Amino acid sequence: MSLTATQITVGYRRGAPVLRQAGVIVGPGQVVGLAGPSGCGKSTLARVLAMLLPAWSGEVWVDGVLAGGARHRIPRQLRTAVGVVFQSPRRSVDPRFTLADVIAEPLRATHVPSSDAEARVRELVSRVELTGDLLARRPHEVSDGQLQRACLARALALRPRYLVCDEMTSMLDASTAAALVSEVRREVSGRRMGVLAVSHDRELLDVWADDVVSLGSE
Repeated sequence: MSLTATQITVGYRRGAPVLRQAGVIVGPGQVVGLAGPSGCGKSTLARVLAMLLPAWSGEVWVDGVLAGGARHRIPRQLRTAVGVVFQSPRRSVDPRFTLADVIAEPLRATHVPSSDAEARVRELVSRVELTGDLLARRPHEVSDGQLQRACLARALALRPRYLVCDEMTSMLDASTAAALVSEVRREVSGRRMGVLAVSHDRELLDVWADDVVSLGSE
């Protein structure tokens, strides 16, 4: 049982791979740090593991099931097994949404009944320490930290078995970063969720992660 990428070669322009033969394994209840200098492909590997970017070659496995093809061909049960939190919350949400809409987005997309979705949103809001008065606000009306809390809640909404955190804390103040890391750690301890924590900050990963994998520069 693991989220595994093996022998991944991928890029954004043919003939110019960002990664060559890269891989990582994340087990249940484990936080694996992915370190390396800027431009080495950390975020690219994170997108492959989150099934947002198809690899040119290599394989991604989710608990023994091969995830193949482009994103829209991957079965829903595999895509929803892996949540993702991006570095920039403002680039990862619809600016027309309220924070409540942001958190509820995956619940609506998977046709969770409205009453169940509302209860789940209330639960998540409490856990990521958002106040109820913020839920009706749109992204431009809240801080980066408040918006990233909503993005973490969104990523956890469907109770994923694995979570990819791509520089999740790099744009946040220290107290907000610590709060979000603590909530992720609670998910790891309580549900044995596996986490890939991507960061250029090796000192942070040494504290947060159980193991650290380094990608070299291109």
